Amino acid sequence: MNLSQLAHLVALLETGSFTRAAESLHLSQPAFSRSIQLLEAELGAPLVDRIGKRNEATPLGRQVAQRARRVLAEVHEIRREAEMLAQGQTGSVALGLGAAPSALLSVPLMRRMLHAHPALRVKLSRGPTDSLLVSLRERTLDALVVHVRTLDNDADLDVAPMPALASGFVCRPGHPLLKGARPSLPQVLAYPVMSTGLSPEIARRVAAARPDGFALHRESEDIACLLDIAAQSDAVFLGVLASAAAQIAHGALARVPPPADFDIAAHFAFVTLRGRSESPATRIAREICFDQIGLAAGELSPP
Repeated sequence: MNLSQLAHLVALLETGSFTRAAESLHLSQPAFSRSIQLLEAELGAPLVDRIGKRNEATPLGRQVAQRARRVLAEVHEIRREAEMLAQGQTGSVALGLGAAPSALLSVPLMRRMLHAHPALRVKLSRGPTDSLLVSLRERTLDALVVHVRTLDNDADLDVAPMPALASGFVCRPGHPLLKGARPSLPQVLAYPVMSTGLSPEIARRVAAARPDGFALHRESEDIACLLDIAAQSDAVFLGVLASAAAQIAHGALARVPPPADFDIAAHFAFVTLRGRSESPATRIAREICFDQIGLAAGELSPP
């Protein structure tokens, strides 16, 4: 028994004629008749009473046709859903974001998904890279956007670099660092510094500028909280400048002129498991993430 035979039976009972049913399915009448005969032989009983030119369903034929219609309808829906998934119209994506990527991507990604792909389900998770990688390997996340400095050279990961983003110091308007000449790095570090964390390279350069010792005064994954503190105190935020683009544009924060030889950038990556098929929903999320990071890269570029 196969789907074609069930479709042939339904067509026969709907038309009442072997000839018309065969024509509707673009089959020869002998081939169509043979299909019905094979189905009857497999079920061990006639499905159609052939009375002259009339063909009527037997009691078993009516039962089989009733079930066949449900089966064929389900198959139609399966094919329809597969087509919609292939086109990215339905499905879901679970994306893990580091601190800065979360600040940059969460709102625009959700907004663009809702506008262009309202049937797609989106789940965003924020956290340190180590825990996000565990979820990625357990397949509870489909992809990550994290800083490349937090990744090891793991063979099971596909790491797609994204456009570099300018980083630097941000402070409140009227901060002493904004008065006079461009401050030196030691002058900036004389104030409390907040960040989501420092790469080994940046930590080394900062330590060299403060031989008396340096440690972050506030370290948090919550960039919005750190920026609020910077706007209300003499503490300075060190991180991706695009994270503070809106506050800078509205005058709530200001960019500290970068100290000499301290032009730095953040490098993020879209990370997936190597060998895992990418769903259409994940592909769409990838494209939006790359587009948004590209836009952010142009908002506040190095001077």
